[in-house]
Amino acid sequence: MTTNGIEAVFLETHNWGRAAKFFQALGYELEFATDHNSGQLRNGDGPYVFIAEVPETKVPGMQLVLKATDTDALAADSAVEVVTPLVETHYGTREMTVRDPDGRLWSIQAPADQRS
Repeated sequence: MTTNGIEAVFLETHNWGRAAKFFQALGYELEFATDHNSGQLRNGDGPYVFIAEVPETKVPGMQLVLKATDTDALAADSAVEVVTPLVETHYGTREMTVRDPDGRLWSIQAPADQRS
């Protein structure tokens, strides 16, 4: 197996404050907020929700991020189209983007110190 469930949900919003309050009303707790209208919430041990504010001119998007357990095997599998190879991020993870057979993009995330 090369992934192990959902790591996170990334949401874009036009109003960070309202979106955060909505998820808090659903039982999510704010883990941190940034100084640029974004932040991370979590409900129990489930996937975290990261919300980022975007300009009114952009349609808010949503992305599911899968948790990686073997990124090297995933990248080497001929059934998986790698769109963006595995890279270190500035927020302490390694990430890659893959495309499914229907054209959807998926983000795969692993801890920065994980080496498969």
